[in-house]
Amino acid sequence: MKIPAGRLALGLCAALMLSPVLCGQTSAPVPAAPPNLVSPEVAADRRVTFRMFAPAAGKVAVVGQWDNNLPHDMTKDERGVWSVTLGPITPSYWIYNFTLDGVALVDPVNPLVKLRMRTSASLVSVPAESPALWEPRADVPHGAVDINWHSSKVAGDVRPFYVYTPPGYDTSGTTRYPVLYLLHGNNGTAGDWTAAGRANFMADNLLAAQRMMPMIIVMPWGHTLPYSPTGLVAENDPAFDRYLTEEVMPLVEKKYRVAAGRENCAIMGLSMGGGQALKTGLSHLDLFASVGAYSAATIRDFDTRFAALLADPAGTNAKLKLLWLGCGRQDSLFSFSETTHATLTTAKINHIFFSLDGYHDFYFWRRCIEETLPKLFRP
Repeated sequence: MKIPAGRLALGLCAALMLSPVLCGQTSAPVPAAPPNLVSPEVAADRRVTFRMFAPAAGKVAVVGQWDNNLPHDMTKDERGVWSVTLGPITPSYWIYNFTLDGVALVDPVNPLVKLRMRTSASLVSVPAESPALWEPRADVPHGAVDINWHSSKVAGDVRPFYVYTPPGYDTSGTTRYPVLYLLHGNNGTAGDWTAAGRANFMADNLLAAQRMMPMIIVMPWGHTLPYSPTGLVAENDPAFDRYLTEEVMPLVEKKYRVAAGRENCAIMGLSMGGGQALKTGLSHLDLFASVGAYSAATIRDFDTRFAALLADPAGTNAKLKLLWLGCGRQDSLFSFSETTHATLTTAKINHIFFSLDGYHDFYFWRRCIEETLPKLFRP
């Protein structure tokens, strides 16, 4: 049955108990949410309580990446507040959202938001006993993250790319730095690797521990064409290749002190961005000497697309300083990474294959960052 838009809007407003003025109605006022409603609330034992005020809702649940997005039903009290306590939850920076009568929503009282092209979500930090690599620390120097807006001819819009510069960049005079192009996944934005991935804090902490070389990290927006939930890989990935190589890279090289030479340039990414990193990186070994993919999206024509590279292992190995593949064993994309690993092994292409128990989430992708950043740009 098709529900008229006006009735659907009224139903959602009633479920959430939003202001009738905000909903475009002039009915009587509705109850306000209880003051000082806290959600999420993280206890010392890593149990987390989620709450949502929705007196008229029939069913509310919370869905989070800590258990591979299983829904957990919440219980309503006499005030109309729904809640559930889960855990203990593994320490990490987790993505979650509520579902209210089947509609996915962010947590209304949590300011930490993971923006998406469709259905943005919320974030919760479950700290470890000792500071984890992804956690910001007061006792280490911090780099900067710039947001660079520019007009793209390839995309036909004005869009941002994010740039991390290491601590001391502004005072390092004429020092030039190698650069990593770090790509996000499907349904993401240019801010994914800082908002949810915490890549800037991980780089800060790895640098403070002298585990990685100082570098610039560029995080572009991977959806070059208008976003489609079903994906437009065949059209979007070639457009992104042009956008990155023809627009973003020249802009970065003009504005930032980037070290010259392909040996100082790497490309890596997660999921959709992992597939883009392999496609663009291996197609442009004149630009990139290091290529990495985390839970890479399937490239169905990998063998034919890169037939020349596979047929010339000596030449390919001479060009690649690092070729890195990683995927969680419980990830639905694991079979592609495993097959690609077998293909490269048979062709005698030097590479690293990293796998351990894990799903398609930033918990695993941060492990990939921890593994790959220290391997880049070593003499």
